[in-house]
Amino acid sequence: MLFGIYPGGVTGDDTGGLADGPPDDPALISNALDRLQGRPGRPFLVRAYISFDDATGLGAPHATATPTAAAQFAIRGRRLDLVAQYQSVGGDVEGYCAFLRELVEQYGAVTSTLQVAEEPNITSNPTLDGYYPGVNEAIVRGVSVVKARALELGHRHLRVGFNTTPLFGPTASFVADLTKHGGEDFVADLDYVGLDFFPDVFRPVAAADFEEAVEGLLRHHRDSVLTPAGLGSLPLHITEHGWPTGPDRPARRQADVVETVVRVIAARSKQLHLSGYTHFALRDADSSKAGLFHQFGLTNDDYTPKPAFDTMKMLVERYSASS
Repeated sequence: MLFGIYPGGVTGDDTGGLADGPPDDPALISNALDRLQGRPGRPFLVRAYISFDDATGLGAPHATATPTAAAQFAIRGRRLDLVAQYQSVGGDVEGYCAFLRELVEQYGAVTSTLQVAEEPNITSNPTLDGYYPGVNEAIVRGVSVVKARALELGHRHLRVGFNTTPLFGPTASFVADLTKHGGEDFVADLDYVGLDFFPDVFRPVAAADFEEAVEGLLRHHRDSVLTPAGLGSLPLHITEHGWPTGPDRPARRQADVVETVVRVIAARSKQLHLSGYTHFALRDADSSKAGLFHQFGLTNDDYTPKPAFDTMKMLVERYSASS
């Protein structure tokens, strides 16, 4: 299984704002990544976010929004999991496609996965890409643009995909609608689909039911979302998962949640074609604040580990891809 983590200190919230705190410390980030990775050369993803909007200039290098200068962490066998957000109020899909080409040129050599848009099924939150007009067209065209430019540059290692949150009821057709719109060429260019999921964070799940709930959610996404969309055999990567500490959210419980989720993914990886797990996040945005979005880290905001940090190290050692 391919592991990864988002190492930045900024977290989007459910109101369209950002939770942040002390600035990132690149040296401490590198040290923590080394410890989680376990040994140099072991495949490990570093998740980073970069955004296109109507003010984005083309023809010059593009800096990652968070973590800053993310490419510095793509060393010793680590590669970027780069999220290219689409946030054009004017619906500038053409500009976004040009932006994606430039991202492949700039970051392709150190990027393993390039995710086109972030949570495009969420339409109510301006920090997420479903809020912006033309997002479905941006995904369909963007995936093919990334694939074509990567092949032109010889970056055959670079995989391209998109992600969603869990989809139920009428929203379960989101992926099928997308593949219908994109057609066979879009499906052929996809290398994976991502899933951001946070069981027991926004809707409580009893501890006794947690493992069953995690497996049920993953099975639902494969059988009821991806398979009807013609993506039944495409790898599914958990692109964001986490559980925040804070009042009434003990650190020991966070460690148990991480272990349970990863063990379920590992146990069902072949059956459900689950390709990897990326944790959100390495550090708290601000450990002094009790808000739900401030304490998602495996460490506090000063990088001192919580119990879940050592749990994650153990899971990487046990289940990680060897090469």
